[in-house]
Amino acid sequence: MSGRSEGEMDAPGASKFVEKLMDGAEVEWVALGELGELIRGNGLQKKDLTESGVPAIHYGQIYTYYRLWTATTKSFVSEDLAKSLRKVDYGDVIITNTSENIEDVATALVYLGKQQAVTGGHATIFKPGPTINGKYLAYFTQTDIFSIGKRPFARGAKVIDISASNLAKIAVPIPCPTNPEKSLAIQAEIVRILDTFTELTTELTTELTTELTARKKQYEYYRDQLLTFDEDEVEWKTLGELGDNLDSRRKPIASNQRQPGEVPYYGASGVVDFVKEHIFEGDFLLISEDGANLLARSTPIAFSACGRIWVNNHAHVIEFETYVDRKFVEYYLNSIDLTPYISGAAQPKLNQSNLNRIPVPDPRREVKHRIVAILDHFDTLTTSLTEGLPREIELRRKQYAYYRDLLLSFPGARKASDG
Repeated sequence: MSGRSEGEMDAPGASKFVEKLMDGAEVEWVALGELGELIRGNGLQKKDLTESGVPAIHYGQIYTYYRLWTATTKSFVSEDLAKSLRKVDYGDVIITNTSENIEDVATALVYLGKQQAVTGGHATIFKPGPTINGKYLAYFTQTDIFSIGKRPFARGAKVIDISASNLAKIAVPIPCPTNPEKSLAIQAEIVRILDTFTELTTELTTELTTELTARKKQYEYYRDQLLTFDEDEVEWKTLGELGDNLDSRRKPIASNQRQPGEVPYYGASGVVDFVKEHIFEGDFLLISEDGANLLARSTPIAFSACGRIWVNNHAHVIEFETYVDRKFVEYYLNSIDLTPYISGAAQPKLNQSNLNRIPVPDPRREVKHRIVAILDHFDTLTTSLTEGLPREIELRRKQYAYYRDLLLSFPGARKASDG
């Protein structure tokens, strides 16, 4: 596949389809408050949620659990509590009001459940009027156009909020506004296309994700098999014997004193910034010196860094004679439990003394070459950002977003305020 998505390659044909769908119909941008009723939720805390009772949707679940629409709910509340909460009917759209992330504010979820549900504070219920399709609105809230349109109404710094009254001011494109029947037909066709494309994209992404998960398990299996040695099978050396420690050359720079540039500035878990100058040039293995990840291991604690780099005092710097030596140690350290060498619980630390005494197998050169070649192949397939399955998954997502935004952009449309 080329570097651009299929959506980009098919742009002319897709644009013609939009024109044919519209068939010359005008598009007008209408304030959301003119298209239906907005009702701000009330009450409902996480502690109120139960495993049975009246269907309930907490605002936080909308951007962490649900995806655009749902016919069932993850949670419920008691019938007594439900009496005091705002009601959500079939076809209503629940819109989040609050988040720490501007992108999550005004995330929409269409409720398609047969049983009436409830929601609470930090969410607004939009009850669609006769000229708008709820799913059409939900799809539109995913677009870059909507993302830009909602920003002027956001309030707050750490916690961002868009009130129901401000949600009502956000403009939505309505095709053929003077002919509600035709308008709803166009909206329904756009929804049908996006539903189909969403289903196909989800299937493809699921297949690719399943394959990626399988590949990762396969990689871990082979890695553990390849890097497991009996005590008398190979020679064992300490890490301090295998590589040269260059920690004395590290130099931290406060964020307000860094000169912006193109040189990667490394910390305990990888690149944290880019600066103008460098203090290392070559091929190095960086190993986390401190941080919770030493115990959590959510990301690799050993990672290669090549070229011109700057490293602060949160990552050890080790230099090896060859690429194979460096990669072998990298793979090995990421596969074993390092807890015996880590001090501190609240603030885990792998100091230089403990790092240097970690025992590492040192097999024959040809064996080491074979192991690194196999693991490099799996590493490229599972983690590379420019090759393999992760790139394919990202391309599918970009392709979907491209078509969605194209169908909902209505080139040439004018806002009612434009006259």
